[in-house]
This record gives sequence, C-alpha cells and structure tokens, in this order.
Amino acid sequence: MTTKTESAAGAPIIESRDQLIAHFARGEKPRDRWRIGTEHEKFVYRLDDHRAPAWDEPGGIRDLLHALQPHGWQPVEEGGKIIALTGADGSVSLEPAGQFELSGAPLESLHQTCAETGRHLEQVKAAGDALGIGFLGLGMWPDKRRDELPIMPKGRYAIMLRHMPRVGSMGLDMMLRTCTIQVNLDYASEADMVKKFRVGLALQPLATALFANSPFTEGKPNGFLSYRSHIWSDTDPARTGMLPFVFEEGFGYERYADYMLDVPMYFVYRDGRYIDAAGLSFRDFLRGELSVLPGEKPTIDDWNDHLSTAFPEVRLKTFLEMRGADGGPWNRICALPAFWVGLLYDDAALDAAWELVKDWSMEDREALRSAVPRLALDAPLPGGGRLGDIAGPVLDIAHAGLAARARTNAMGDNETGFLDPLREVVRSGKVPAQVLLDRYHGDWAGDLSRIYAEASF
Repeated sequence: MTTKTESAAGAPIIESRDQLIAHFARGEKPRDRWRIGTEHEKFVYRLDDHRAPAWDEPGGIRDLLHALQPHGWQPVEEGGKIIALTGADGSVSLEPAGQFELSGAPLESLHQTCAETGRHLEQVKAAGDALGIGFLGLGMWPDKRRDELPIMPKGRYAIMLRHMPRVGSMGLDMMLRTCTIQVNLDYASEADMVKKFRVGLALQPLATALFANSPFTEGKPNGFLSYRSHIWSDTDPARTGMLPFVFEEGFGYERYADYMLDVPMYFVYRDGRYIDAAGLSFRDFLRGELSVLPGEKPTIDDWNDHLSTAFPEVRLKTFLEMRGADGGPWNRICALPAFWVGLLYDDAALDAAWELVKDWSMEDREALRSAVPRLALDAPLPGGGRLGDIAGPVLDIAHAGLAARARTNAMGDNETGFLDPLREVVRSGKVPAQVLLDRYHGDWAGDLSRIYAEASF
C-alpha cells in the first residue's frame, strides 16, 4: 500500500469534478516515455522460530529499515517513527503486519527491472542475515493467525483496521496475511488507457492462475490455490472487483472519476496525521461539506490519496496497476511485468490479446474471476474448455510483444526470457500452489514448517 510522505506546500485546491478527470489525462505519455514500475512484497520472519517480528523489538522491522540505509536509502518517518525508505530504486514500505515491499522506480526495460529486484533482495538478505531475519515469497502467510501478527505504526492502517470488519469478513486477512506482486504501466491517450484497462481486467484471472501461490492457511491446506485472490471476494465490495463499467460504451477518465467519487473514503491527511473519514463521501468533500473537515475542499494530494484506497483487479491513477498476482520467488517477480509489458506495450500484441477476450460477457468474466482462486488453470473458460487452454497462446502473444520491443541487455538477449517461469507452469500443467501441495502431501509428510526452506528468498 502507498506510503504517505509530506506534500509540498500549497497543493492545488480542487474546485470542480473536471479537475479530477483532468488528473488522469496528465498521466498520458508518448511511447518513448512509457516505463515499468514493479512492486513486490514478502513476509518477514525470525529465522529461529519463524515468528513475525514486531516493528519495535530488537532486531525487528525498525532495525531492518535502519540496516538498509547504508545502501543509499533515506528514511521516511511518521510521528517520529521510521516507516519507509526512499532511494534511487524507488521506495521500501511496510504493509500492515510488516510485509516488506519494494515499489520500484519507473524503468525502461525488464532487464533494468530484474537488476533492481536483484539489488533489493541482496540488500535485504544481507541485512536480514545480520538480524536473524528471513524473507518468504508466498501469497499468504501459511501458518499464522491474525492475532499472531504485529501491527505497523502507520496512521492509515489504524483507520483501515477499524473499518474493514464493518464492510467484509476478510479485509483483515487482506491487510495482515497477504503478499502480492504488481506492475504499473503507462498509457498514451484515453483510448489507449481504455483498451489496456479492458485487456488487463479480462486477463487478470489468467495472471492470478499462473501466479497462484497461497494454498495454506494456519498450517494446513485451505482448499484454494490462490487464497489471497479469494480474500478479495469479501474484503469490501465498494472498492474491489472486476468493474463492469470498464467494458461499457463510453468508458474513460470521466467514468472512472465518478466511480472513485462513489468509493467511500478512509482518511484525510493533514499536518502529519491521519483524520478518520472512513465511510464518508468524497463528493461531500468536493462541496466543502466533509463532516470531519467542515468548510475545507480537497487538494490534488487528497485525490491521489483517495485513488490509492480502491482495490479493483486493475486500478487507474496516472498509470495503470495490474493487481492480480500472488507473491512469489525471485524469478516470478520478473515474470509478472514481462507478462503485462508483452501484452500491453506493443500494439499488435494488445490487439491480439483483445481479440481473445472481446466476446466474453460480463457474466463470463465474473464467473472466471470467481473460479480461479480455487481452480487456477482448470477454471472453466467462457465458450468451453479450461483457462489453461489459452495460457500458452497468451504467452505467445506476450512473447511476440516483447520480441517486437527489442530491448536487449549487454549480452544481446531480449526480454522474452523473463517469461520462462510461466512457460514452465504451462508445460507442467501445475501452478506454484500445486507444486507446494505436492511437496506437503509428499516428502514433507504434512510438515508445513518445511515451506520456509522451500519458499524463502
């Protein structure tokens, strides 16, 4: 989740809905300025007993953040407490229970993305070794109850933790027990954004299936392959889901702005603190009628904050976020941006991907999204067959898109090799969760503690 930093003084006041819509248009970039921003989270645990460390305990999360600063990271504080880092490779932030996230810098190629990932993981592993800390690459804590997990000292999380149980049964699980990989991509125009948004939403279940990696809850199989994805089905219906309106005639910046105006607020940030606005209306805020800040109107920073509090499968800010993948090991961190860059950053690939999904009805898309957390590639495909039937063809499209980009490294290799982990999933017919379940029922003999050796960075 987004880490809030102090805004520049005098952020523009929003006087009209038109300014909210124009904000999305400011994200438009010519193709030569399109970038790739990759975010990945991992669970932090004590090497000696697999416990999740608290922020303030000796050798805990606070000390881990401090230990990274010699690598060029600068601290970000909230209420006098270090809660994030910023540097040339983006930002390091904390999810609610201490899940450790790199929000990478906007980069030109997947080679740069994977190098950035490597630098980050080498840094955290070195710091972790000194502190007796390890890092686990999964989509959900395999063995932790909610009450066994610490809470990080971030004001927005306190508000969200209070609000989540009011609107869904699994919001606290989302906050405390999950990890994901995401990629942020650019668009050239409103029409380009619309097409990428539609392809991204329609094929997000395939990404979820290929990266499914959360089959355990509280020490035993949970009956799902991506329980992390299932959790979103009852987190908060007002701010999650497949967004049917994206596929309707006339969709664009204006319609997304109206959607966000109807997403209930969480907070307003003023003078270094979070003001609880959970459940209140941004429309009221726009009129200067927000009950917790009477007479005040929002700034563009408030709008940016509010945009970060919706959690659909694809999210629009001044870029598009692809949000459907479970956390996983090093090579799959690089595979997710390869998947989406290949599909969305080449016109021929984007057209080919749309041809595959354009005839699906909204009911088809919702049914596929609902089936994937349990069935992954065996989910029924609209029109017959199984989702796995199109996995190979979609990867072929992504491969062609990456080859057409012709971004090579010093060895002359293009970006297509980053798809190899996904090719292996299709070749084997087993998503990562199924491999873990085979180990659990096989040589692990039901001993889930073995997963720490298997799935750690």
